[in-house]
Amino acid sequence: MNRDFDLVLFGATGFTGRLCAEYLAQRQELDATRWAIAGRQRSKLEELRVHLTSIDSRLSKLAIIEASSDSLLNLRAMAARTRVIATTVGPYRIHGLALVEACVAEGTHVCDITGEPEFVAETLSRFGDLARQKNISVVSTCGFDSVPHDFGAWLTVRALPPSDEPTTVHGFVSAKGTFSGGTWQSAVGAMARIKQSAAAVKRSRVEPRDGRRVAAAKEGFRYDKRMEAWAVPLPTIDPAVVLRSASELTEYGQSFRYGHFAKVKSLATVVASGFFLGGVAALAQVPASRSWLLKQRASGDGPSAEERARSRFTVHFFGERGPHNSEVIVSGKDPGYDETAKMLGEAALCLACDDKLRPTARGVQTPVVALGDAYLNRLRRAGLKFDIKAGLDPWAP
Repeated sequence: MNRDFDLVLFGATGFTGRLCAEYLAQRQELDATRWAIAGRQRSKLEELRVHLTSIDSRLSKLAIIEASSDSLLNLRAMAARTRVIATTVGPYRIHGLALVEACVAEGTHVCDITGEPEFVAETLSRFGDLARQKNISVVSTCGFDSVPHDFGAWLTVRALPPSDEPTTVHGFVSAKGTFSGGTWQSAVGAMARIKQSAAAVKRSRVEPRDGRRVAAAKEGFRYDKRMEAWAVPLPTIDPAVVLRSASELTEYGQSFRYGHFAKVKSLATVVASGFFLGGVAALAQVPASRSWLLKQRASGDGPSAEERARSRFTVHFFGERGPHNSEVIVSGKDPGYDETAKMLGEAALCLACDDKLRPTARGVQTPVVALGDAYLNRLRRAGLKFDIKAGLDPWAP
């Protein structure tokens, strides 16, 4: 594939996009003339290029591409120039589908950090077959939604000995951090479309083609003795992503179930959080109150470096297969921004540089199915921790 660039970062001047651009500038894996930053306003892109040049002087020649998410012609011209596009332009249900259409039409890999079930379901239904025919990867959820959960569950399964007995994995999420205006805008929009999102999760299910069984675990809110905390079911996109990976890969076993929970120490916190989220969801249903919610944090706002430095996440997994057990802990620093920028950057680099190392399957894929161990090894080198606490060691010689 003879293109001007190996990688284009679209939405580079947004809050998360800028963090991803800074991460790529530090990586120095691509030649400075082989990647580009893209967005709507040239002046902001030029300001960002000056900033990136302070990280690496070679980036004074970094290319700039003006592109808008509402112009398919514009997006196709950008996609035609590069092998890979990484995009932070959301909400993806509104701004992402045209870019996927452009990338599929031009034979360009694309990855994003969405957590929106409607976008993923629409991408699967509209572009799944064509992406496979074009031999390209369309990889959503390459941020905190849903990389730690997708890869953590995969490792938990791989830490169990092969067997035809049913396999169950539970994941428990704990995170400390704040959120940006863009995340707030997406969250309010998602809460306004709760029914549509639930329906989209069902539409995005991929049934195993070999007769295996894959399903969500049915446990509800409860106290979990292993975690010594309350387990609160999380209605995020993460379990749907894990189940899609399990449907595609045989190592999850003949019968696989996954449960996804927030780990909450205090029952009072559970109640308070429930009231807050319930209130926001109720207000999001009414146009006037939804408009008020959206005004509370504007897109482009985000936590300071000091706030992000205090943020952490941990996802604790337990696996069971017959008499065998496994335990995996995935952890990192600021989940929503610093680590998400890292995850997206490494996903884009994996698509651009690791064709001979990553899985050969193509299409609209989960991170595990598209990127596999090549990406997992990148994340480990980049500082994310994947600790095997019990079970087989996938990295043992």
